[in-house]
Amino acid sequence: QVQLVESGGGLVQAGGSLRLSCAAAGRTFSSYGMGWFRQAPGKEREFVAAISWSGSLTAYADSVKGRFSISRDNAKITGFLQMNTLRPEDTAVYYCAVTKKSVATRAELYDYWGQGTQVTVSS
Repeated sequence: QVQLVESGGGLVQAGGSLRLSCAAAGRTFSSYGMGWFRQAPGKEREFVAAISWSGSLTAYADSVKGRFSISRDNAKITGFLQMNTLRPEDTAVYYCAVTKKSVATRAELYDYWGQGTQVTVSS
């Protein structure tokens, strides 16, 4: 079992940056792929980014490519999502999750989820 806690969300102006963290409890974190998803009010949860257990493979949603960067530090059992050039449409609750797959873009393939952290981008 893996427990996940997100942090780093907040209110930022358009064009600004935030760095989200996902702290994991459980020594098996390094054997899981990790992903970030987001859900805006009235919308379905959508894929943002994913990274393999080793960090060698990554995937991004088209809407965030070139602006967001996913990474992980297995020694510190923590994952990160660096978000630059933020836009109002990035406003959502952001969730981290882990999967036994290497890199997965579908939410149903993820086994454990955090509670989410709110990101609000003002125009």
